[in-house]
Amino acid sequence: MTRVHRTTGTQTEEQAGEQPEELWNALVAGDERRAVGVVTRALDDGADPEAVLLDLIAAAQRRVGEAWAGALLTVAQEHAATAISDRAVAALALHPAVRHPGGNGRITVACVDGEWHALPARLLAEVLRLRGWRVDFLGAQVPSPHLISQLHRTGPDAVALSGSLVTRLPTAHTAISACQSAGVPVLVGGAAFGRDGRYARLLRADAWAPDARAAAELLARPLPVPGTPHQPADALPHLDDQEYTLVAGARSRLVRATIAGLTVRFLPLGEYDERRRRHTAEDIAHIVDHLACALYVADDALFTSFLGWTAGILTARGVPSRALSLSLRVLLDELGDFPRATALLHAGIAALEEREDREGREDPADPRESPSARPSALSRGRTV
Repeated sequence: MTRVHRTTGTQTEEQAGEQPEELWNALVAGDERRAVGVVTRALDDGADPEAVLLDLIAAAQRRVGEAWAGALLTVAQEHAATAISDRAVAALALHPAVRHPGGNGRITVACVDGEWHALPARLLAEVLRLRGWRVDFLGAQVPSPHLISQLHRTGPDAVALSGSLVTRLPTAHTAISACQSAGVPVLVGGAAFGRDGRYARLLRADAWAPDARAAAELLARPLPVPGTPHQPADALPHLDDQEYTLVAGARSRLVRATIAGLTVRFLPLGEYDERRRRHTAEDIAHIVDHLACALYVADDALFTSFLGWTAGILTARGVPSRALSLSLRVLLDELGDFPRATALLHAGIAALEEREDREGREDPADPRESPSARPSALSRGRTV
């Protein structure tokens, strides 16, 4: 086969084509030196730094997430790979070939309160630096009061908020409203806001971007200064029924009650050791969290898509998912006086039953397996 040696800068197309697999193999092996070497060699060979960030490092990290979801990587391997990717970004930022021209203004980049997936925000911060912005990168899990203090101190032109988990939408909404009240426009991004940005619009963010390149393009045109400040509840009048507040506030009680109900309906649970019971509690807590979030944004699809995703994760790990439906039925008994929550639970049960019919019902001959027989599937966030 004839090899192609067309160049971009001084890097050949052949070299660029080999790098994704080299980086992937290094991440899977947990080999930081090798991974950083792939990145630095690409820069040495003349690759565009932004392309290295987004088309090499970010693409490899998406592959890590997909491999974890398919049970091809353990949680520990996924965490190690993410940490190595983060260090590869740091190595790129310090490489002699990388220039930060400056002159475009100042941006604060942060993850919403409770969000620990910092790599997407880090990638955006570096892209913005490459495009001439002065960036204050605050990292993961930034409480809103501290974020606002930072804005008053630095006076940025905009805030870029990142969120990967939909269960962080209520806290994201608080942060969006607080930033706007401080007179700073807010751009949001990440899987939490929906593939089409629906939750960004619902929560009245000033802009939404599906990826770092799109975010940089949006910020190249100044975002409008926020208008009249609003409270989170102003955008979501359905919150007046208090269902979100009451369900979220009853989280611990609902988890305990669901475990008690499952002990009766799913007999193997009574034989679990402490580790497996702890994983069961984590799984149920995530079901309650997503139920509460779906109540917050009044969107059945948020809850049913989470259940479908979870069922797929369990199936990939060879774990029967029928206990998901049993958990929802126990929650129905607990939340019978909450019309919107009841409707969401019924929708979730119907979605799981439809999925089982479409893919073939689970074999009832093995009823003793549980979604928590292995380390919690629901408690692991998606790698973005």
